[in-house]
Amino acid sequence: MKQIIYKFIFCTLLGWKVIGTIAPEVKKCVIIAVPHTSWWDFFLGIFSRGILKIEINYVAKKELFVFPFNYFFTWTGGRSLNRQKNENKVDSIAKIFTENDIFRLAIAPEGTRKKVTEWKTGFYYIALKANVPIVPVAFDFGKKQVVYNEPFYPTGNIEADIKFLESYYVGVVGKVPSLSYIPKNNNLL
Repeated sequence: MKQIIYKFIFCTLLGWKVIGTIAPEVKKCVIIAVPHTSWWDFFLGIFSRGILKIEINYVAKKELFVFPFNYFFTWTGGRSLNRQKNENKVDSIAKIFTENDIFRLAIAPEGTRKKVTEWKTGFYYIALKANVPIVPVAFDFGKKQVVYNEPFYPTGNIEADIKFLESYYVGVVGKVPSLSYIPKNNNLL
């Protein structure tokens, strides 16, 4: 029933489409959602995961998971990040993958809603450390579609892999077009 409501609101009323999916057998992955230009991106993620009926998670610092906000964050797929002293974020998040049977981490490689010229690389190192694929997802406000692409397994050659991943986002426009990430390698497609 919830899926029908999500589809009605997102597709019928708002005119958006969800293209692609994450196969059920992909129980662990890092989802990179690009471009991240507005807080509306969060709702695109919520609607698309509801339509696809798949669990998608994100991490936030443990201090946010206090009453009454903890219920909202947990309901929307949030997991608290409880870093140990001297433990970096990549190691902390990679540990969450080992502690769960299903964990699909959504992350914005820009690291901010502001204009950036390069992605942060934490998502890449999390995927390598956790030995999970990266699923490129495009939030395209120009075409009003959320596009889930095939999982990509990082090779360890970060420059080549980032160049390949960027190719999924050529021509994709965010909610705030002037803040949209423009792939450096936009001649790939």
